[in-house]
Amino acid sequence: MPERMSESNPNEGESVDQAGSGVDEEGDTATRKVPGTGARLWERVRSSLIKPKLDPQTLQNKDWQRTVIAMNGIEVKLSMKFTSREFSLKRMPSRKQSGVFGVKINIVTKRERSKVPLIVRQCVEEIERRGMDEVGLYRVSGVATDIQALKADFDSNNRDVSVMMREMDVNAIAGTLKLYFRELPEPLFTDELYPNFAGGIALSDSVAKESCMLNLLLSLPEPNLVTFVFLLDHLKRVAENESINKMSLHNLATVFGPTLLRPSEKDSKISNSSQPISMNDSWSLEVMSQVQVLLYFLQLESIPTPDSKRQSLLFSTEV
Repeated sequence: MPERMSESNPNEGESVDQAGSGVDEEGDTATRKVPGTGARLWERVRSSLIKPKLDPQTLQNKDWQRTVIAMNGIEVKLSMKFTSREFSLKRMPSRKQSGVFGVKINIVTKRERSKVPLIVRQCVEEIERRGMDEVGLYRVSGVATDIQALKADFDSNNRDVSVMMREMDVNAIAGTLKLYFRELPEPLFTDELYPNFAGGIALSDSVAKESCMLNLLLSLPEPNLVTFVFLLDHLKRVAENESINKMSLHNLATVFGPTLLRPSEKDSKISNSSQPISMNDSWSLEVMSQVQVLLYFLQLESIPTPDSKRQSLLFSTEV
């Protein structure tokens, strides 16, 4: 849209404001800066979108398009398609098993002969190299085209992807890492154990909760466990810079909780309450549970592990 706007009259922003008198209360001529075409166009677009209330039920399963405004030869059109939340956040397995996005984590690590997927390690290393002081790290969205470019490079096993990342904005790299976990066909905490994690975090007895949560964590498949511990250590280091990047453990749990735990199944297995609750309430409770599970592990000083698991966890952080 900026290119289209540049074609408008260059003197457009210097015209007299017809809505005002141009004279202040003391009778002196006031020099008023009138918004240019771009600013006025945006205001009209914004007003056009805010005033009407769009009913999701009307838009459901339909393509919706309208001309929002036309001004000085510039026409702005808005297209919209309603997508249910269940579908838009549904984990979709990839048909291309040679890539990394949408491919089971055990397949990726086995192919790469690694404990942690290389995409996770490379993104974390680049973020820690130059992005730990970035305000809103993991919360601020990166440029979508940059994220898609990185995704395509990782999926094609481009060996120069690390060089490419050095030229990318840190938020795009953070966005790529989040997208990887979001597009796993099964959450890192697995569909099988997810209801148990949700039940464990709800326990009121702190001793029983710790025993339950740690046992569940150590029950994860090895690639999932090692990758999670690697990511957990990274997120704790991010939070150590909270005074600069404004990302506390709670903020990080809010960002990553649903990403790491959201089940691939459409129906939640969390609530067994006999009291009827609305879909929105159910969704909110589920998200809160996911956040609390991750926050619990982030707040632990360390994860005690039996000897059988210790070697894998050491490998994840030292290599």
